[in-house]
This record gives sequence, structure tokens and C-alpha cells, in this order.
Amino acid sequence: MTGSTRIRLIEPADAAAIAAHRARDAEAFRRWEPAQPDGFFTAQGQEERIGRLLAGHRAGSVWPGVVLAGDQVIGQVTVGGILPQPHLRRGSLGYWIAGTAQNQGHAGRAVALALGVMTGELGLHRAEASTQLENLPSQRVLRRNGFSPYGVAHSSILLDGSWRDALLWERLLGD
Repeated sequence: MTGSTRIRLIEPADAAAIAAHRARDAEAFRRWEPAQPDGFFTAQGQEERIGRLLAGHRAGSVWPGVVLAGDQVIGQVTVGGILPQPHLRRGSLGYWIAGTAQNQGHAGRAVALALGVMTGELGLHRAEASTQLENLPSQRVLRRNGFSPYGVAHSSILLDGSWRDALLWERLLGD
């Protein structure tokens, strides 16, 4: 799965590939993400999720993308919480890469491409992200893309029965 990295808006036809990756990588992602219902790991569950994401896109609150290596879906990159008002103009970036495509630079390139979408298509001024304190690989991706840490959100996400802290990241766009 090496090769060029691209991103594009998610499509309903991506559901099967996403479900396959998420089912295979469920245990690996368990330490970074909240628990999901069993249906999340099925093509039908992903189709429903994609429908909600695309509804959010139409409403202007989210830009849901997939990460591609060549023509294969290998992950997702999403700009959520979009605040397009002139005095705010920010969004929160999230991403994941399938285990079979990790450590090949795809996450870093996908984040760089998403920053371009945030600046160009979405006209945002500020990008935000958060990582678990222990997620050093994701922190490296953000640092390499010009993000700086700016604080800790204490007890911000419930993971595996425990509330965890998150490291908050920011980047001004166009800089």
C-alpha cells in the first residue's frame, strides 16, 4: 500500500473498505478511541455513519474525507466542529490510518492535504486537534505539519472505562 497519498470526500461506496479496516484494527484502535457498537464494524453500520457525515457536510459542520493510497481507501481524515463564522473560522482535525498502511507516511501527507482543504475550500483560519497523552506517533504527525501543543484537556474522553486527558494542538492556517 505504498505510493501516493490522496484525500477526497467520503462516499457511500467507501463503507465496505472502511468497515473491513475498522473490524481488523478494532483492538489496535481501542486504546485511542471510545468503544463502538458492533454495527460500527459492518458495511451497513459504516453506510449509516457515512450518511450522517454527508448530512453534516451538506450542513457545513463537517468535511469527511477518506485517505487513499493509489486507489485504495486506507483511512479517514475529518474536519469536524467547523465554525465558519467570520470571527471564528476554525475546525478540528481527526484522522486514522489502517494498520496495514501505517508507518509509510500516509498520515502526515493526509493531514497536510486536509490543511489545504481547511485553508482553501473551507476558508478556515485555525486548525485544532487533540491526541491522547500517550499517542506519540500522532503527536509527531501533528508537529511535522506545523501544529503546536497549547494545553491539556483533563478527563476529556472516556476510554475503556477510564476518563483520560488529551493534549490539545493548534495551527494557524495560511502561516
